[in-house]
Amino acid sequence: MNGLMQGVQLTVDRIINHAAQWHGGREIVSRDAEGLVTRTDYGAVHADAKRVSNALRAAGIMPGDRVATMGWNSARHLAAWYGAAGMGAVLHTLNPRLFPEQIAYIAKHAGSRILIADPSTVDLVEQLLKQVPTIERVIFFCDRAGMPETHIAAISFDEWIADQPADFVWGDFDENSACGLCYTSGTTGNPKGVLYSHRSNYIHALMTLQADALALSARDTVLLVVPMYHANAWGVVYSAPAVGAKLVLPGQRMDGESIYRLIEEEGVTYSAAVPTVWQMLLEYMQENDKRFSTLERVTIGGSACPESLIRAFRDDYGVEVIQGWGMTETSPLGTVSVANASVAAKPDEEQMAYKLKQGRLLCGLEMKLVDDAGNRLPHDGKTPGRLMIKGPTIAAAYFGAEGGNILDEDGFFDTGDVSTIDAEGYMQITDRAKDVVKSGGEWISSIEIENIAAGHEAVAIAAVVGVVHPKWDERPILLCQLKSGAQADAADIKQYLDGKIAKWWMPDDILFVDEIPLGPTGKIDKLTIRAGLEGYSLPFDASL
Repeated sequence: MNGLMQGVQLTVDRIINHAAQWHGGREIVSRDAEGLVTRTDYGAVHADAKRVSNALRAAGIMPGDRVATMGWNSARHLAAWYGAAGMGAVLHTLNPRLFPEQIAYIAKHAGSRILIADPSTVDLVEQLLKQVPTIERVIFFCDRAGMPETHIAAISFDEWIADQPADFVWGDFDENSACGLCYTSGTTGNPKGVLYSHRSNYIHALMTLQADALALSARDTVLLVVPMYHANAWGVVYSAPAVGAKLVLPGQRMDGESIYRLIEEEGVTYSAAVPTVWQMLLEYMQENDKRFSTLERVTIGGSACPESLIRAFRDDYGVEVIQGWGMTETSPLGTVSVANASVAAKPDEEQMAYKLKQGRLLCGLEMKLVDDAGNRLPHDGKTPGRLMIKGPTIAAAYFGAEGGNILDEDGFFDTGDVSTIDAEGYMQITDRAKDVVKSGGEWISSIEIENIAAGHEAVAIAAVVGVVHPKWDERPILLCQLKSGAQADAADIKQYLDGKIAKWWMPDDILFVDEIPLGPTGKIDKLTIRAGLEGYSLPFDASL
């Protein structure tokens, strides 16, 4: 027997339709590369999105065709996002911070037919067109006056949609239809395409809006620092319009001063970004004796959050840090570190141990730990294992059948993370499977050492990698990038680590570098670090 409820399809156009109808006047603020701030609202973005659908249809784009964007967070990008998805095309985001060869590979693999790009990426676009014959047309996210100098045939976004009607029938397709296409970072081989459905994105938005997740509301002003080209901007492109939150889109300026000014000028209450962005912001505030007047909470994800960062936000500025975990294949949010009843009843200092974990599973998902043979491991907070996840927002395969079958016999996806899960249900990443330092048959967590080292007053960023050792297989070494004007030596860092990590975890060498390389999404790029260490040998006495 079926239920007697209406069979409405869960397509993402319903989200922007709701925003326009019930929160149409709620403001959307964009800042461009020159710092110019422009203002619009959900009603106007909804109308422009309809014009985008008509412009795409006029260009011969049909449901299932890929439409690529390569731009920063802006209202124009948001209109293109919903305009493509609403008419059944697949919105395919390209990361302009990737190497040109990677961008070309991704665009070619996706078979994108239209490219809508930020004017600042014009050089990349020119290179791309030489390598990706499927791209038929280029549009730049700007008005006519903002068009970049280029020899390619292109048109401004505003001109492209100007004569199109703000009326288009959206969502006339099944909710399981493809909606968006985002590629993994490709740190271990070619990037792989994750093809989201309308249903998965809609469900993900509802999951993230839970009180024990991002907990966004119509009363929030959201600064969306997470790039729209990075895993659905952590779903905020859907969850913020769903509740009618004011949306502040910062463009490409991510320095501490620029982020701080937007927070204060726009009355931001919530934001989300990777740790490196928040570290730059806090450094700026500390150096200039700044305070927040409206910011209440931030979500930090993309990589593990150092304790020093959580404490600085909480103790110095009264801002709650919500740590989250996810990946491109999980839409991306999977867990959020919000206190349950028993943890909330503990003293503040005892709660810190839980804030440092990646958190509890969102409703609708399943999670387990297994060993290398696939056997389930206990949730005792001590036993590390491969983290496996399953649910309606989790990838079942890669676009183009890359990688073959990616699920185990029970339908779980292997995240590639090594984790523990405790009795309260809190998951903690101990490392990426490929980054674990395997010393003497035991695992050393590079992430834990990095987070503790980053708490040293002189350290801006810390990175740990394993180096071949004649006796122990591998031993950890620590690379430190110091804060501007700060000084420290290896003895200082070792003294700071002493007593905070197991003695056998102590790095065999500590190197000071001008800059620790970061990947295109702000994570520490250990592939580049390892390449830079070619020819490096551990200190002579390391085998003793």
